[in-house]
Amino acid sequence: MMALSTLPRRLARLLPALALGLGLAAAAAPVLAQGTTPAQGLTAEQRKAVVGLIRETLLQNPELIQEALIELERRNAMAQADAQRGAVTAEKARLTDPATSAIVGNPQGDVTIIEFMDYNCGFCKRAVEDVRALVKEDPKLRVVIKDFPILGPDSVEASRVAVAAMTQLQGQKYFDFHNKLMATKGRINAAKALEVAKEAGADIERLKKEMESAQTKGVIEDTIALGDRLGLTGTPAFILGDEVVFGAVGAPALKQKIEAVRKCGRTSCSG
Repeated sequence: MMALSTLPRRLARLLPALALGLGLAAAAAPVLAQGTTPAQGLTAEQRKAVVGLIRETLLQNPELIQEALIELERRNAMAQADAQRGAVTAEKARLTDPATSAIVGNPQGDVTIIEFMDYNCGFCKRAVEDVRALVKEDPKLRVVIKDFPILGPDSVEASRVAVAAMTQLQGQKYFDFHNKLMATKGRINAAKALEVAKEAGADIERLKKEMESAQTKGVIEDTIALGDRLGLTGTPAFILGDEVVFGAVGAPALKQKIEAVRKCGRTSCSG
């Protein structure tokens, strides 16, 4: 629930709506009774009465402001979710493009979960265990990993190594590399990512060249642009069906949504 201390800076946006909702309805009767059409508007005296009514109503019932703001937030969230669903549908092919993604789990799986992640994201480090558990438990699950480095230069460096490593490490080998890199302590940069890639069996000299290539940089730029079009504001962000799921919500919650997609094509079969 929204704290009352946040109200003053947002009240200006809300007052026009309150004026319409509280004042115009009350003023409608006298206006129409005098034979004035709505298109002709209110007289100065009627407008003064409306303002007085709004002020009196808000002073006597200040909780109306909070209720209205909560409803506004609900509507904004619904509008954002609708916009994201439309964007996910429009970008479906790009979301699973193997040229810009790492595909792990079952490449021919009947359900796909897409994760936008950053190697320096604490919540991503927590979520990686959830994804590993889901892959281990569900042999029909396809996981698409997309590097979305939004937490500074170190993250960009790590992602360049990871994207370049896709040409040498595929499937479970890449997933092992990804999981080990995510488990690395401290800030992850190019040096740490190269060290983990070497342990995974990658040709480091080749990797160093490929991480600086225009193609590798283009993959990261493409993914960041894609995330912007989807309205992604943080990591991890999972996409299941046409829904965007933000945060490390836990394996049980993701599993429930996966099962729903498998059953009815959506993350919720109700409604």
